[in-house]
Amino acid sequence: MIEPTPIFLTLELAFLTTIILFFLAIPVARWLSLNKNIFKTITEVVVSLPLVLPPTVIGFYLLLAFSPSHSFGKFLENYFDIRLAFSFGGLLIGSVIYSLPFMVHPILSGLTSLPSSLEEASLSLGKSKTQTLFNVLLPNIKPSILTAIVLTFAHTIGEFGVVLMIGGNIPGKTNVASIAVYDEVEALNYHDANMYATFLIGISVTILFLLYFSNRKLQEVKIL
Repeated sequence: MIEPTPIFLTLELAFLTTIILFFLAIPVARWLSLNKNIFKTITEVVVSLPLVLPPTVIGFYLLLAFSPSHSFGKFLENYFDIRLAFSFGGLLIGSVIYSLPFMVHPILSGLTSLPSSLEEASLSLGKSKTQTLFNVLLPNIKPSILTAIVLTFAHTIGEFGVVLMIGGNIPGKTNVASIAVYDEVEALNYHDANMYATFLIGISVTILFLLYFSNRKLQEVKIL
């Protein structure tokens, strides 16, 4: 079987992280947009922590949690035969946690910017809260959703500290492109390092270009 390349692993990790966070962030952002109590503040702090904590700190504590020598990791290994430390599954969980604010914040900003009359009108017409969310509110914040998806995908592609701490550097399993750049530079193999770095720059520029271009088109359609 062909061993997955760092570029393939990077794209796979970014794609899966973005999908998981999209479905996770919508209910979280919706709940935050409806509440103004102390639990909202606590949730906002937890969601926003990856923005201020060093990636290595997050990776370190996740590595401890996933380790079979600690209770959670031991529980997973004993009862489910799952070892998350130094595995792609561990990388995925770490990426979901680390990129959470990049998906939640834009969607939350979009939901809170909508006038309350929009939801009230939908509910008065007999629509349920779930129908109102998916048929009325979310379609009206398409630029925010697109921004959340693109930022999450791009942020995951550039992750280094978290993936290095949790996954190490196992070829074909956890050796993503950002780690590959570091390894090739340490080995003084600047040609391959440049190849991976060029890929990361190229895909980041492309993603951001598509984001701004798509948002401009959506704004033009909204004006018309």
